[in-house]
Amino acid sequence: MIDEHFRRIIMSRLAAAESEHAMRIVYACESGSRAWGFASPDSDYDVRFLYVRPQQWYLSFDVERRRDVIEYPIVDEIDCGGWDLRKALYLFTRTNGALLEWLNSPIVYIEQGETAAALRAFAPDVFNPTALCYHYSHMARSNAREYLFAGKVKLKKYFYVMRPLFAIRHIEAGLGLPPVRFQSLVDTVAPEHLKPAIAELLEIKSRSKEMGMGEPVAEIGEFIEAELARHGQQFSGQGRPDLHERQEVRDTLNDIFRSSLHESNRESA
Repeated sequence: MIDEHFRRIIMSRLAAAESEHAMRIVYACESGSRAWGFASPDSDYDVRFLYVRPQQWYLSFDVERRRDVIEYPIVDEIDCGGWDLRKALYLFTRTNGALLEWLNSPIVYIEQGETAAALRAFAPDVFNPTALCYHYSHMARSNAREYLFAGKVKLKKYFYVMRPLFAIRHIEAGLGLPPVRFQSLVDTVAPEHLKPAIAELLEIKSRSKEMGMGEPVAEIGEFIEAELARHGQQFSGQGRPDLHERQEVRDTLNDIFRSSLHESNRESA
């Protein structure tokens, strides 16, 4: 799924990041279109990771003021960045859609210890469906508003709107966390009459460096408009329900954090 040349470069950059920032990556994966399964030949590699600092870094009175994100500019089609584990655990309590997708990415570069596995196992029991629908609704609306309602449309953006709309349908159907792969969502919740048009667009995108502008695909456009209208204001303006209020969630995440910290410091000793 990932070109071996690029995989070697990615692994080298992740190792360099660990050295540069004196941290240990506990999990690294591919996100974005390559993980979703509708990459173009020239799509960037969106590499995301979770990392742990040495224990002394966290035993600081000003730890809340310290930077908890590592970002690099895009070089040679590789976009690489990550979050400190404390930040990731807080976002977990907010049912952060990006984090949940990272944890379930089908393309994993690094998985050390039990941190990612523990979060994957915990998420289905505690994620908030409303918060996740809020995330996907915002994603669908922002892409649809900017790219799809004009005389000509940016064809690849159909995928960036359909995927979150299908994810909402998956949640509404009581099927739990949506799968990361777009095709899995299509197979599970897409209307049958849309599947031929979706398959044709996927085939074009897989071999086209840039799909560019084109005539609207009527049946897909009608589905998108109907879904957005059906949602109305259901997922707008209500904020995100916060799992941080639940003591059992805090206790479990504290256990995961401490275990990861001990594990990382044992490895570096």
